[in-house]
Amino acid sequence: MHRAAGPVTGLEPGVVAGLVLLAVAAGIGITAVGPGGVLITAGLFALTPLDPAQVAGTALVTNVATGVLGTAVYWRSGQLREPPARRTAVLLCGGAVAGTPVGVLLNGLVTGRVFGVLLGALVAATAVLVLVRRPGARGSGADGSGEGGPGWRATAAVGAGVAAAGAMFGVGGPMLCVPLLVALGVPVLSALAAAQAQSVVIAGAGTVGYVAAGAVDWPLAALVGVPELAGVLAGWVIARAVPAGALRGALVVSLLALAPYVALRG
Repeated sequence: MHRAAGPVTGLEPGVVAGLVLLAVAAGIGITAVGPGGVLITAGLFALTPLDPAQVAGTALVTNVATGVLGTAVYWRSGQLREPPARRTAVLLCGGAVAGTPVGVLLNGLVTGRVFGVLLGALVAATAVLVLVRRPGARGSGADGSGEGGPGWRATAAVGAGVAAAGAMFGVGGPMLCVPLLVALGVPVLSALAAAQAQSVVIAGAGTVGYVAAGAVDWPLAALVGVPELAGVLAGWVIARAVPAGALRGALVVSLLALAPYVALRG
């Protein structure tokens, strides 16, 4: 597995600034609406010379820190201390243990061109999920375990599927997990809290695989990881204090604008 030449020091100032802005937006999206981490993957793929494995590996490294911080803030605010939400988090993490190695394996089977097309499709699909999501439409329990909510099999299956996609593309669990859980009847804040915990497992296990393959650009991980953490804190404040409709709209516009560029960039 080769490394791309000239990591942070070889990038144009405009590219560095763009990556930093995407990182802040990604962090806000992670804790405020769920999807967001895909902006890091899309930015690294579109703006740097990294290959698909390096893109996924570098992005996943940042997700370890954001997942830990996101879990901590939702524990502090109480959502993750509720027994039903903790149950959901445990099931998602269990599914992630099975799904993450599959995603790392799949990443090694695709070329840059295929990776770009698939990533572009994933970005567009995420935008659609955010757009059609109706928070709190169903489910009565904190983890959706009330009437209309998902059972343990469905929750574990979501965890495994999300982990496989997350490890393949280098995106955290909240991106896909939150819209899927909400669609199954889980309240938004509970879904956000449980997905943060799952993202730690996805990112941790995935990082081990990509580090072993030499597919992590550490300077770039630091460049995007620090502002992404600042965004995570800002997103947590927004999620608890501000209606998320405007933020979801901005995220949808950003994702739809990125999708064709990423696909063509491949």
